[in-house]
Amino acid sequence: MDDKEKKDIQKKTNGCFGMHVKNAGGKELVWTIDLKKNAEAYEGKAKGKADVTINLSDDTFIDLADGKVNGQKAFISGKLKVKGNIMLATKLDNVLKSQKAKL
Repeated sequence: MDDKEKKDIQKKTNGCFGMHVKNAGGKELVWTIDLKKNAEAYEGKAKGKADVTINLSDDTFIDLADGKVNGQKAFISGKLKVKGNIMLATKLDNVLKSQKAKL
């Protein structure tokens, strides 16, 4: 993603996502998508405080990233749990779609 694209998605989103992804064995990995300060994604907890924390399984995360399911449906079906700014959580689909288009 070039600098212009980063600034565009950062401006549209302006938030920090804490992604807690758990596999079938119960092991959890934490990823941060920070679109507030540096427009970066990294493994580990947010350097500051995440605006929204999203808990989901690795299968659900893959389905979201592939566009097979949207965040709203995953939330309603209980496959995705949200703590914090729920309105920001609704922007996750657009963030993932913007990156999928690059692949």
